Amino acid sequence: MASRPSRREVARRTKPIVCYAVENLPPKKGGDTLYASFRTAVADGRATLVESLQIPARDARSWNVPAGHLWRIVCTTGPQVADMNCWSASNPNERFYSSKTRQIHATHVTTGDRLWSNLPYLRPLATITEDTIAYGFDEDGAGVHDVIGSRCDPYTHHLLTGEDFNRCCHSNLTRAANEDGLDEMDVHDVLNVFMCTGFTRDSNQYFTKPSPVEVGDYIEFLAETDLLVSASTCPQGDVSLACGGGGEPEVYPLGVEVYKLEEGWLKESGWSPSEVSQYGGNHGL
Repeated sequence: MASRPSRREVARRTKPIVCYAVENLPPKKGGDTLYASFRTAVADGRATLVESLQIPARDARSWNVPAGHLWRIVCTTGPQVADMNCWSASNPNERFYSSKTRQIHATHVTTGDRLWSNLPYLRPLATITEDTIAYGFDEDGAGVHDVIGSRCDPYTHHLLTGEDFNRCCHSNLTRAANEDGLDEMDVHDVLNVFMCTGFTRDSNQYFTKPSPVEVGDYIEFLAETDLLVSASTCPQGDVSLACGGGGEPEVYPLGVEVYKLEEGWLKESGWSPSEVSQYGGNHGL
């Protein structure tokens, strides 16, 4: 009688199983055709610029985005990555949940992917409507706009160098949060905008490459509910140097643009703001 394979053998023989049945996710309100039309809404004259601002180099800025508005983070001057946070404008306890976004979509996000909020809310806060880089994945497994790395922070910097540095993305976001009536504990894991990253094949370590972003590139989102958004221009610039490894990266500002869509377009198309999770099981208590 043949012996049963060990659990280790079974694991090694089994092909990867995508963890979540994402085909069962609720569809986008208004449908995929509506969301595809957002990609050209500005060029088609169906969206009006209502706010623009600049995030200075090695700093952070915040802005509000009403439900149903678009916003862009734009490469305006030179290759630069950004660390982005977002919260429900009415309840900052609800915020971007990078790990659930990663589980539902991928290690890196692009056009059509949604940014999900934390438990117990779990709903789309925003949807990516355009990604002009559209990098995909290269031969090293690197992609752009990652939800695997956290923000650079002064605690890790001190651990690696013994020095105090107050322009890490965590510190930049903390200063911006304070101006918004929040504090350091409201700063959370980020979407690494324009950042090119992956895991090494041999050691499975987190790596970076110089960002492929060029002047004029942008990533664009639709706010699925009223949002407060904040982003830091990373002191590592295009992240072509290792954090805590020395050197002086070139850093640049980034632009932000907020657009209001054509009056009545969303309502007529069947779109409405996202709703928090309707789970009512009380965890079996």
